[in-house]
Amino acid sequence: MEISAAGRLVVRITAADVGKRVSVRSLAETGGTGAKFTDTVGVLTSWTDGVLLITQKDGRTVRIAETSLVAGKVVPPAPARRRGPAASYAELARVAARAWPPVESERLGDWELRAAGGFTRRANSVLPLGDPGVPLDAALAAVRRWYGERGLPAYVQTATGAEGTQELLCAELERRGWVREVTAELWTGALAPVADRAEGAGGAGVVLSRTADEAWLARYQRKGVSEVALKVLGGGPSVWFASVPGEGEGAPAAIGRCVVDGRWASFAAVEVDPGLRRRGLATAVMAALAGRAMEEGASAGWLQVESDNTGARELYARLGFARHHAYHHYRAPESAAGPAPKPAEVEGPS
Repeated sequence: MEISAAGRLVVRITAADVGKRVSVRSLAETGGTGAKFTDTVGVLTSWTDGVLLITQKDGRTVRIAETSLVAGKVVPPAPARRRGPAASYAELARVAARAWPPVESERLGDWELRAAGGFTRRANSVLPLGDPGVPLDAALAAVRRWYGERGLPAYVQTATGAEGTQELLCAELERRGWVREVTAELWTGALAPVADRAEGAGGAGVVLSRTADEAWLARYQRKGVSEVALKVLGGGPSVWFASVPGEGEGAPAAIGRCVVDGRWASFAAVEVDPGLRRRGLATAVMAALAGRAMEEGASAGWLQVESDNTGARELYARLGFARHHAYHHYRAPESAAGPAPKPAEVEGPS
């Protein structure tokens, strides 16, 4: 908190600091035991009509009455991560986009409109990396028309919690009634420690392939995969599918997907037969994929994980991955003009 030379707490932020990262202390409540305070750190996304809106790193917005402010100051951008590969949000956003490529896209200034028949939100949402070239309301109207023409709901993908992320855009979308439907996290880590787990992964015989065959798809949790979905799954600079054979001719015991893109390797669709979990199969799959990615020159990995997926988060943390930023998908209000959207073939955080 900001403290004056006289030892008093001081509010040193104003409405002119909207868009900056701030740290504030506000009066939470009073009672018989005295005043209670709350500390909040995040991006100041609005200061109007006596109310501050601060967006925290997980995307949640905190409302603070101006009259309750006790102290406040502008603080530096979120500190760099202490472990794992260095990377900017923009770099990771572009790499992630190439790992889930749309079958159709169009530019709107620095925004990319992406569609793939509804398979994964990532391939069916706007990636807003910069200025759309028109005022925001006009850009969002164009987005809604574009997706409406394709019978798809309009989504905008945003991120929070790292330098260069889009807290202000999140606030503007919420102000216009766009609804945040999905929030997940993108984690990064070095590949070598993952590949080193191959020797201790229980001797699982991981098979790598360039294509997702019927057996692999039988284990994949997203059923009813269409030709469009197969194009997305098979798209990307260098795609590998991993399988651990199951018993007989049934579905594999475990599967995974990896896309190698320069120094980066993505991990996705890591799934294990529920009856065979906690036997090291997921680790074996990731170790095999990491080893192949390193052979192609990659040194860093990324993956996405939901905040309530405790098992996956524990596994990825053991493998050396850590949170880089949170990302969100905002859906246009139901009153959007155009034809009613058809159901997405597959829903999920991707």
